[in-house]
Amino acid sequence: MSRGFRWFVVALILAVLAWLAWRIVRRAENAVVARPAASDSIGTGFRSAQLFFVARPGDSLVSESREMIEQAAPHDRVAALVTELAHGPSGPGAVAVLPPGTAALRVYLDDRGLLTLDLSPAFREGFRGGSSGEYLVVASLVRTISANLPEVKKVLLVCGGMPLPTLGGHLPLDRPLDVSEW
Repeated sequence: MSRGFRWFVVALILAVLAWLAWRIVRRAENAVVARPAASDSIGTGFRSAQLFFVARPGDSLVSESREMIEQAAPHDRVAALVTELAHGPSGPGAVAVLPPGTAALRVYLDDRGLLTLDLSPAFREGFRGGSSGEYLVVASLVRTISANLPEVKKVLLVCGGMPLPTLGGHLPLDRPLDVSEW
């Protein structure tokens, strides 16, 4: 090969590499421009939710309104409601009713309005109370869910993926609870 031809091949290779580098840089610039802005809560919808906590004397429920981020899916809405119940009330006139660590693991809503709520084992293991405490815990959950999800007609409580025959031995939970009775 002649010396001139080698220089020509080298120059051609360098030109192709320069062109490829220019294309890569342009793509990177376009990718930066095309990236969506980081999400913030300004564009997020908020919704007022009704939560039910135990009134300070401990013999009834009291309603508290709270602004929450709008959730589209029933699972996300119920999980957010259970989380808020676990955090407790914002005012001094009520007390938290869910055992510490209670969370919604799974939520299923069928087309007839039956909501199956699978709660973390902390719900069962952390419960300390008698018959009225058991009633208030279940009532808090059922009323909060029915007040915020009108499509729910019945609630079946499950714990850790297993049936929950009762929480404290006083209230049968082995069948769906009709929300209109709570």
